[in-house]
Amino acid sequence: MSLYDYSVKDRTGNEVSLDQYKDKVVLVVNTATGCGFTPQYKELEEMYEKYHDQGLEILDIPCNQFAGQTPGTDEEIHEFCTLRYNTQFPQMKKSEVNGENELPLYTWLKSQKGFEGFGHGPMALAMSAMLKKIDKDYKNNPDIKWNFTKFLVGRDGEVVERFEPTESMKKVEEATAKQL
Repeated sequence: MSLYDYSVKDRTGNEVSLDQYKDKVVLVVNTATGCGFTPQYKELEEMYEKYHDQGLEILDIPCNQFAGQTPGTDEEIHEFCTLRYNTQFPQMKKSEVNGENELPLYTWLKSQKGFEGFGHGPMALAMSAMLKKIDKDYKNNPDIKWNFTKFLVGRDGEVVERFEPTESMKKVEEATAKQL
């Protein structure tokens, strides 16, 4: 299995086969409009503009599973992102990334790269403390922990790296550029 074996729905409900991204570098991101990490949209758009012509695609998959931080409709989410952050990359239908209704794409992504920690620093410590209250065993399962978790997929359709939302966008960009 690879990224190309999956499909997702776009924000209007049309099926999008991910095999259209063959030979591209893809960053899959579960996003939210009302999250402390929402400003990452700015850096994601900057990366998209800088590297799209070299083969970068970003798949924005809004998710409301984390503290209800994406409450709007797909159209409201799209309007927020395009007006506030000028996003041009494809935005998919709001979907679940954990649990019995998770997208099959996310089942596969998590099986390829599990959770390895939030790193170091104040934000990492805050995320760890918060998650301990929600799931004492959070470190031992591959579930998505919060909004703006990113999976970097190489041109061969295989997962290269997983970035937790606490990872610096500079590191995400460096790893992405290496794949291009």
